[in-house]
Amino acid sequence: MEPMQIVKAFLGFMEPLNYDSALKYVAENCEYTNPPPLGTVYGPAGVRAVLEPFFTPTLENEFRVLRAVADGPVVILERLDRHRLADKWVELPVTGVFEVHAGQITYWRDYFDATTILSQWLTG
Repeated sequence: MEPMQIVKAFLGFMEPLNYDSALKYVAENCEYTNPPPLGTVYGPAGVRAVLEPFFTPTLENEFRVLRAVADGPVVILERLDRHRLADKWVELPVTGVFEVHAGQITYWRDYFDATTILSQWLTG
């Protein structure tokens, strides 16, 4: 699979919160960074440690890819991340930068405004 296909497959498994299948695409040495206060974690266990608690109130995700570009192992996706809670959908514009080597994601950095998602998440 090409790097773009790897990243999209990973996100595809994250939509229904299938961590076990998604994390097969994450390398043991993967560096995953989010804006503060989340910071950087490493490997599948680190990715899971960030995503699983964050997605606890989420029933499903939808990652709409608005623009995508790949250059060798580097994949950049402009996304609209949608998260279905019990009573509503919340949305977050995100740009993600990934690197894929030997069929696994070795680098992942998401850029977003945390206030945007938290203001929706915490309001009824």
